[in-house]
Amino acid sequence: MTDRIYEFRVDGSLPAQAREAFCDMDVQEIRPGAVLRGAVIDDAHLHGILEQLHLLGLTVVSAHPLPDA
Repeated sequence: MTDRIYEFRVDGSLPAQAREAFCDMDVQEIRPGAVLRGAVIDDAHLHGILEQLHLLGLTVVSAHPLPDA
C-alpha cells in the first residue's frame, strides 16, 4: 500500500487535546461530528488511526480513501 489520502468521519467533536494525536491531519468540525483528512502510509497506520479514534470514544461513521488528484 502506498500513501493514500483518507477521509475519516466521526460522530462527535474531537477534543482539543486529542488534536495533537492527529497533528499531521486536517481536522474540520462539521456538525454533528468531525472530518479528518490525511495521508495513510499502510494498513498498520490505518488501523492505528482507527484505534486512536476508538480510544477517544469517538464513533467512526466512515473511513475511505479519497480519489487520486
